[in-house]
Amino acid sequence: MKISEQRDATRPRARGTERSLARRAELIAIGRKLFADRSYDALSMDDIARQARVAKGLIYYYFQSKRGYYLAIINDSVADLVTFAASEVELEQLDRVHRTMEGYLRYAEHNQAAFRAIVSGGVGFDAEVHAIRDGVREAIVATVAEGAYGRTDIAPLARMGLFAWVCGVEGATLDWIDRPQLSREQMRELLVKQLGGALRAIEELDPAYPTPAPARRDT
Repeated sequence: MKISEQRDATRPRARGTERSLARRAELIAIGRKLFADRSYDALSMDDIARQARVAKGLIYYYFQSKRGYYLAIINDSVADLVTFAASEVELEQLDRVHRTMEGYLRYAEHNQAAFRAIVSGGVGFDAEVHAIRDGVREAIVATVAEGAYGRTDIAPLARMGLFAWVCGVEGATLDWIDRPQLSREQMRELLVKQLGGALRAIEELDPAYPTPAPARRDT
């Protein structure tokens, strides 16, 4: 399921008036701030209602449960990240990768609890959070493939090379937000250079996917 489809699936169907959608969006914006650096278990519904200054019943009305509210918050913030990564297609390849990694690291830095939940799978084994994580991975793979090869329908070997890099980015970013000994700029440059290595490895194993000029060693 795509991120946009997951986001739509959590919207109230029978309450789709303009006013109710605006109210729902306001609650999600509040929740994004509350859960930015706190885990799912750190806040009760009473805590959330008190800090959001709303009746607890209003949150249940729009999201049915605490878990529904939390998933809607994660979907909304991740959708922003994916939209950011996929935009600005007119940028040069290297600039686009830098922009994508900058946005990714900023998101992780400012939404640490949500980022950890997405990468680790959420509350226990949560299939919906896993689906969100998988959607983010595929969106970034598609963004890099489009920039590197001009298309997203790439061969399995090329996809696996990019997918492995994305999984490495996740692990490295988790460690970085726990131990921020590198600046965001240093971390971004490191990840971009590692992508260059992945692209060169893909070309070596499948010459049909040549390394883009910015990532070649001979340029």
